Amino acid sequence: MFSIPGKNAVTMTPKAVAQIRKLMEREGRYALRIGIKKGGCAGMEYTMDYVDAPEANDETVEQDGARVLIAPMAQMFLFGTEIDYETSLLESSFQFRNPNVTEACGCGESIKFKDIDELTADQQNG
Repeated sequence: MFSIPGKNAVTMTPKAVAQIRKLMEREGRYALRIGIKKGGCAGMEYTMDYVDAPEANDETVEQDGARVLIAPMAQMFLFGTEIDYETSLLESSFQFRNPNVTEACGCGESIKFKDIDELTADQQNG
């Protein structure tokens, strides 16, 4: 939908690839779908769900056996994002390094994006 030929909408670090493959195999699922929803103190939150098949306008990104689908409404906001998987003493979680985020709350769970016109201009120039 908002793709640039020859360039994946998102990239994944080796740790993220390994974790996504592990989750897909353990759950017997086709992919993880990444999206965004309204919520949190900064206005938006990332979502991740298991899926058994892509929907009509999902963007599919496959990397070294890991497969993520990007929901249509999230594609413009996630373009250029690197997905990582980090493990610390207290928690393990996916991290999104997203160039389209302008603000994030202190807890790191909630984000605010550039406005639509700025995102569109970035994609056309990028």
